[in-house]
Amino acid sequence: MTITAIREKLQEYIKTADDKKIKAIFTLVENDIDEKYNWWEDKEFLDDLDERGRRYEAGIDRGYTFEEAKEEILKLKSEKSGQL
Repeated sequence: MTITAIREKLQEYIKTADDKKIKAIFTLVENDIDEKYNWWEDKEFLDDLDERGRRYEAGIDRGYTFEEAKEEILKLKSEKSGQL
């Protein structure tokens, strides 16, 4: 599995994981998060951004406006709070 695929799976998981699991994951990576990350020096990250831009420009993936993203986040948040 590629790093990009792993990142996507983790992001998807984090969106729906319960609070206890999120706190446990954060505890595992907290020290790494606190370190300064120079994303512009991360070739794999930059390659991923380039690929995402290429897919958007080619019409393969669609973009979202801020309002669309905000609406989706609020919808997911509402659904999650309804599950508690």
